[in-house]
Amino acid sequence: MCIRDSYYVTAEINQFSVNYSGHAYLQLVEKEGNSNKVSASVRAMIWANKYRMLEAYFESVTGKSLTDGLKILAKVEVNFHQVYGMGLIIHDIDPSYTLGDLERQKQEIIDQLIADGIFDMNKTVDFPLVPQRIAIISSSTAAGYDDFKEHLNKNEFGYMFEYQLFNAIMQGEKSAESVISALEKINDRIDSYDLVVIIRGGGSKLDLSAFDSYEIALNIAQFPLPILTGIGHQRDLSIADMVSFKSLKTPTAVADYIVQKTNEFENLFLEKYYSIVEYAKNLVEQNKY
Repeated sequence: MCIRDSYYVTAEINQFSVNYSGHAYLQLVEKEGNSNKVSASVRAMIWANKYRMLEAYFESVTGKSLTDGLKILAKVEVNFHQVYGMGLIIHDIDPSYTLGDLERQKQEIIDQLIADGIFDMNKTVDFPLVPQRIAIISSSTAAGYDDFKEHLNKNEFGYMFEYQLFNAIMQGEKSAESVISALEKINDRIDSYDLVVIIRGGGSKLDLSAFDSYEIALNIAQFPLPILTGIGHQRDLSIADMVSFKSLKTPTAVADYIVQKTNEFENLFLEKYYSIVEYAKNLVEQNKY
């Protein structure tokens, strides 16, 4: 039995699944203050035909799929079932509410990093004069990784670079943990590298929330080598981008930046070389007789 009146409710998705028929099932919860203690809980569902439309629109606006941990504003009907008891049927979800909450969380993390005095730490690390030994954090199967290598290896100046891949998961729930683990492995051999690049490649912002986490930002900001990011989403910057030494839009742009920096050193070297040669010629000419 449904109560035909509609209501708007705000809640956090605690459990989310889609069954074989395409119906979505959710456990919605309300938590006490900023704690994880659940003060109220109710089950909800979205019929398959409605879910397909809601999910597509929600993702197009927020860059995320409906999943655990998101806060939503939903238009619902109350439904009573003789076996399962009371539940909610969701007819609409306002993505702007979720987007606002995500931006609030992001700003809170930025504010915390600034308060901790580490937001700009990696930007103060000295960039190597000749960046030749590169530690790469990426997925071995990422298109962006192949693009990075191709631009680096086929640079117009013929520079040679050494690089090593530290394979990591670059999207989804485990990506932050995986990237941090890669940074720890690089730190164990810190003298073997001049800089670190974190690259992912193109695609939407879907599953990139890990790069807005405090934990990954903390590790990047405090890393003793300069870190370049080319995560590949252009709509806005992740917190990982913000705290890195320099953020570039794509993996190829990261490669081009490294080549550019190497070329700047070569030009400086040649300038000094020709200056010394000219000085030596003048000195010989003046003391010829």
